[in-house]
Amino acid sequence: MSEQAQPSTGFDQLLHFTLPDRDARGRVVRLGPVLDTILSAHSYPAPIRSVLAEALVVTALLGSLLKDQGSQMTVQAQTKGGVIDLLVCDYRDGELRGYVRHDRARLDELGPNPSLFALFGEGYLAITFDLAATGQRYQGIVPLEGSSLAEACEQYFFQSEQVPTLLRVGLHHTPSGFVAGGLLLQHLPEGEEGRERLHVQLDHPEWEHVSVLGRSIRDSELVDPALDLESVVWRLFHEEREIRVESGPALTRGCRCTIEHYQDILSRFAAADREEMKNDDGLIVVDCAFCSREFGIDL
Repeated sequence: MSEQAQPSTGFDQLLHFTLPDRDARGRVVRLGPVLDTILSAHSYPAPIRSVLAEALVVTALLGSLLKDQGSQMTVQAQTKGGVIDLLVCDYRDGELRGYVRHDRARLDELGPNPSLFALFGEGYLAITFDLAATGQRYQGIVPLEGSSLAEACEQYFFQSEQVPTLLRVGLHHTPSGFVAGGLLLQHLPEGEEGRERLHVQLDHPEWEHVSVLGRSIRDSELVDPALDLESVVWRLFHEEREIRVESGPALTRGCRCTIEHYQDILSRFAAADREEMKNDDGLIVVDCAFCSREFGIDL
């Protein structure tokens, strides 16, 4: 492995890596305490916890592709007729948050291991990149198809970004909490951002080689707390001439709900509208779904 390797990474940490000889880049992440904190905001049933855990891993991996501080990546799934009618997660500067709205009564009718289609029905996945440096917003929308959210995100990158992408997510319940890990691999045959990609193809020999190795990763390796992220990358690509690795940001739960934040938002409404929002105590009550807290705002 390259001499640029950083100290070992464990829970709630991202690892960036590139394979220069293969025109490929990747990310590895393993979520632990941060994941438990986000999931504990609501009493989610087991299938919903698993879906949200997978979504948070994917969000961390995709969000780590952002370069500029203050930029944000959002994953949102909306459905028609599904048990889950809204799933939203976002990433900004190492901060993760997520929430799922669902019909508990209908979920109980599905049994313990419902399929992705049973949970979402007909729906779509929207992936949005808000770039702080330029103020630009990029969004791609793909059908919510396949056996997992990771598969749907792979289609987003191929269709919207024209970047062959492999995503793998592993989930594991432990007596002390939930562990989730993930791997992202991408092929950039025409270089990184800012260079036109003229030869995107899923059967490119370099991409075939990298993706075959990536698919060999086991869920147990992604979630094993005794196996640091550098070792995960080394197991997959130790025969490569060079692997460049760099530690990404530590991950935290990033709900941005504060009284000051909501005061700023509500101040933009007309005075008459704010009066209609007030309760009997003269407060505007704002409910943050991400952290399950209510804020009484006095304006």
